[in-house]
Amino acid sequence: MASGQPMQLPLGVKLRDEATFDSFYSGPNAPLLTLLHALADPAQTPVEHCVYLWGAPDSGRSHLLQAACQRMAQTGALAMYLPLREVMDHGPQLLDGMEEVDLLCLDDLEVLAGQADWEEALFHIYNRIQQRQGRLLMAAAAAPRALGFQLPDLVSRLGWGLVFHLQTLDDEEKQQMLQMRAARRGLQLSDEVARYILSRGARGMGELFAALEQLDQASLQAQHRLTIPFVKRVMGW
Repeated sequence: MASGQPMQLPLGVKLRDEATFDSFYSGPNAPLLTLLHALADPAQTPVEHCVYLWGAPDSGRSHLLQAACQRMAQTGALAMYLPLREVMDHGPQLLDGMEEVDLLCLDDLEVLAGQADWEEALFHIYNRIQQRQGRLLMAAAAAPRALGFQLPDLVSRLGWGLVFHLQTLDDEEKQQMLQMRAARRGLQLSDEVARYILSRGARGMGELFAALEQLDQASLQAQHRLTIPFVKRVMGW
């Protein structure tokens, strides 16, 4: 395992290149971003060693976990990202020894609710990481007590560290986020065009990013700037 790279398991799990702290529009979640910068930097002492994020599907949970994993790996430390929804078929033994990594990121915790063997494995890995003063970043669709875990000790453990509710963006913040993402692609997205995309397109963050990707490709091929008529033609609105 070469230093400076996220740990890889033979699970087909890959980090998205665009999932970085710089590409995350923090908006009302700015305090969390500051905290995660420290959590993902072995040279800093984080406020909390175990952090739990929850929020809506498009709130940026997975983006932040992958960004933290990539940031930690850039320092030469070992980081692991596990999207539990995709890898839980490998069994709870997947978590064996994971306390050895410098940062463990566990996504989609809600899929483990009611799975007794997985709940026990999650309880034990949490304890082992705490004992080693390791770093654990978790994300789920709801707060710990609302996930439906059957193991009471696990619910209490998950609430020991920092529990942060990711706030969704309002329309103005979504517009600013779109413009920031467009600028990172070298696109000029005016206020008027950004508002048009928000008013006519889907409102979910993933769908907005997909629309921006489609418009970026079309703009590149046509060598055309983003105008409302061009967006209409490309998107069929």
